[in-house]
Amino acid sequence: QVQLVESGGGLVQAGGSLRLSCAASGRTFSNDVMGWFRQAPGKEGEFVAGIRWNLGTTGYADSVRGRFTISRETAKNTVYLEMNNLKPEDTAVYYCATKSSVSGWSLPDLYHHWGQGTQVTVSS
Repeated sequence: QVQLVESGGGLVQAGGSLRLSCAASGRTFSNDVMGWFRQAPGKEGEFVAGIRWNLGTTGYADSVRGRFTISRETAKNTVYLEMNNLKPEDTAVYYCATKSSVSGWSLPDLYHHWGQGTQVTVSS
C-alpha cells in the first residue's frame, strides 16, 4: 500500500531554515501531484505547496511564496520542502499527501494518501 513518511521537522528560531522530506512508497507516483499541507493548533489545515511529479511544475500558497521551495528527487521517490526565513506563524504540523488528478492542488479532500506529519516549531 501507499506510504508517505515525513521527516525533518524540529525547533528553529525565527529567520532560520528547515528542510522537510517526504519519502513515498507503494506504487508509481509519476502522474501524481504531491502536496504539503500544514495545520496549526486551533486552525484549519492549509495548503502550503505542491509539485507535479513528472513535470516538476510547482505551486505555492501566498503566505510561503518566496520563502519555501518544493522539489522532488525521482530516484529516491522523495519530495522536499525547503523552508527559509521561517516565522512563528509557520509553526504547525506539516503533512505530505498525494493525489492522482492534476486539478485542485490546494484542496485537501482531493488527496488520497497522507503521511503522519512532522512538527515544525518556530520560536520568536
